[in-house]
Amino acid sequence: MTDMNVAWAALGGDPALLPRISTVVREGALPSRLPVREVARACVGACALAAAEWGARRAGLPAVPEVRVDDGAVATALHSERHLRVDGREPVNFAPVSRFWPTADGWVRTHANYPHHGERLLGALGLAADTPVETVADALAERPAVEVEESVYAAGGLAVALRTPEEWAAHEQGRAVAAHPLVGRERLDEAPVRPLIPLVPPTGGPLLPAAGIRVLDLTRVIAGPVATRTLALLGADVLRIDSPRLPELPDQHADMDFGKRSATLDLTAPADRQTLEELLATADVVVTGYRPGALDRWGLAPEELAERRPGLVVAQLSAWGAYGPWGRRRGFDSLVQVATGIAVTEGSAERPGALPAQALDHGTGYLLAAAVLRSLTEQTQEGGSRVVRLALARTAAWLTDGTTRRTGHAPTSYEGPDPWTAETGSVLGRLRHALPPTRFAGGPTNWTRPPGRWGDDPARWVPAPDGD
Repeated sequence: MTDMNVAWAALGGDPALLPRISTVVREGALPSRLPVREVARACVGACALAAAEWGARRAGLPAVPEVRVDDGAVATALHSERHLRVDGREPVNFAPVSRFWPTADGWVRTHANYPHHGERLLGALGLAADTPVETVADALAERPAVEVEESVYAAGGLAVALRTPEEWAAHEQGRAVAAHPLVGRERLDEAPVRPLIPLVPPTGGPLLPAAGIRVLDLTRVIAGPVATRTLALLGADVLRIDSPRLPELPDQHADMDFGKRSATLDLTAPADRQTLEELLATADVVVTGYRPGALDRWGLAPEELAERRPGLVVAQLSAWGAYGPWGRRRGFDSLVQVATGIAVTEGSAERPGALPAQALDHGTGYLLAAAVLRSLTEQTQEGGSRVVRLALARTAAWLTDGTTRRTGHAPTSYEGPDPWTAETGSVLGRLRHALPPTRFAGGPTNWTRPPGRWGDDPARWVPAPDGD
């Protein structure tokens, strides 16, 4: 089974639609010991096909538009944070203490790009916030890797010990991840079929399958934002909500929030809680990307959301899955690579390596958007509130399970990012950015608006044409 078949089957898609996808293969794209190029292509292709399917259904088209996946566009999009320029300035992607460190018995990788994560990491090591990197290295070199992993996580920080693929396969969390599907799909209730809102095919403009769909974006750090950025590309009204106490990193916001609006709500304040409830009352989709259970205390568990808003689609993203002993742990792409054995495969146990891009984040993000689009399609046929669940570690299991195959298309040369980048003016400055790789005949090729200032938008929906 090809990777495209795997992705589309995981989404519950009709296999008869797969011939609508064509591929431009570029052999130099995303070089890796693992089939990163094939898996990334499959994630993007499945997302584009789901968008084309939903758009055709809404617009009453006689056939689903053809999808074209270009490895060059996919590779550029998976490197979007590297291609970003803000008034010519290169972005800052990793903090000095976010890196591999040798330990007393192996290696550990830390993630501390957000200031609060850095403080917790150093605090767990008994170090001050302004400790030099060399001193951090000395402290870690004296301790076993798993001990560092456990003590840092206990302090609310992020660190993961390097494991081989065999060690991860034997780990309780590795076994739990392998037992779950690539895309968890569940119908929560018997909510009635939602009426299909027709989409009038535009005259001269792109077909926007998600036009009129309201998406509440409660995500951070690449995978979730990639999903909601893709839904915004397709015409959805995407409103990102953050806590005012957890500002987003400026360069990450500039890269990930194209097409969206950004607002802040303090859920400890009754007025802001009421605002959130008002947003939920007319939302079509809620996408969450915090660790499992973190939002439940605010009544944002899928079952509670479906009770208040029957017919809602809830999309949940996590690092490790909402199960197993690590089910409530925080995590990021780089840490999942280290735990699951990918870092050993791409390097060695003595000198760990990394994937050519944050492919777990980006690939899972496109799959998450695809799962939302397919849920919307299914709702208009079968009804029911829906929840979809994806995890970076489960995408990693797909990448490493040995069943992926190369497609066999004739190769063409890969010559770099152009023509897959563009420049756009914004209040943040002149942005050079990667173009979206999700392409289908008649669909959008760029976002209609650049990111604004983080948290600067009002927390309300864009009024619908009927004034709702």
